[in-house]
Amino acid sequence: MLVPIYQIDAFASRRFSGNPAAVMLLERFADDATLQAIAAENNLAETAFLVPDGEDYHLRWFTPTVEVPLCGHATLASAAVVMERLAPHRRSVVFHSASGPLSVERRGTGYIMNFPTRVSRPVEPPPLLAEALGQDPVEVMADAFNYLALLETADQVRSLRPALAAVAALDRSGLIVTAPGDGGYDFTSRYFAPAKGIPEDPVTGGAHCALTPYWAQRLHKTTFRAFQASRRGGELVCRLVGDRVELEGSCVFYLEVTAAI
Repeated sequence: MLVPIYQIDAFASRRFSGNPAAVMLLERFADDATLQAIAAENNLAETAFLVPDGEDYHLRWFTPTVEVPLCGHATLASAAVVMERLAPHRRSVVFHSASGPLSVERRGTGYIMNFPTRVSRPVEPPPLLAEALGQDPVEVMADAFNYLALLETADQVRSLRPALAAVAALDRSGLIVTAPGDGGYDFTSRYFAPAKGIPEDPVTGGAHCALTPYWAQRLHKTTFRAFQASRRGGELVCRLVGDRVELEGSCVFYLEVTAAI
């Protein structure tokens, strides 16, 4: 079967920045093993699979090794496929996912995604965290998915070289590292998830579902300019709206081909 595949740089305003995602449009979902094999073949942080449902779409996300319950950058890329290739007249779309319905609105040259928050709570640092970071964090938080470690400065976040084996051994699937921002940004972050087959994710929507309410409490505001300081780098506008988070960013198409599956 031949299906279209798009590779898109998400949370980016130019190619070769932000976070690349593959988006594949299917008539129906293949079995899980096939979807996982396709994602491993694509070898990107995420592959998104779209299946039409009336005006809406069902959406699933796979890393090269596992299916995940939420992925921001591949949702952003999926919205760009729908509203720039499949139906250029559209200004919004709803994706039905493991995290519930996710709405995305086209706004100017970018998109605004509406996601559930991930509220983290203070915890004692797990034994491997200091080893993973090579330093003691100022504060440690956790939700059901990730640890969140606060460092003092954005420079510390940028220069961090974590011990990925120790990160992978934590009892959460990922590690968010953050600090107050510089250069006009409210906060800076990086995200590591070797247990999910992603040593470092370039720009992570799901992490910002936790970072936005966290920094809202610390900075007493609800709108932020955020920068994820991976090698590729990426910037987002984040807004806390009740128990939801709005994440705003742009996409750039890199590759449009047909795949045989």
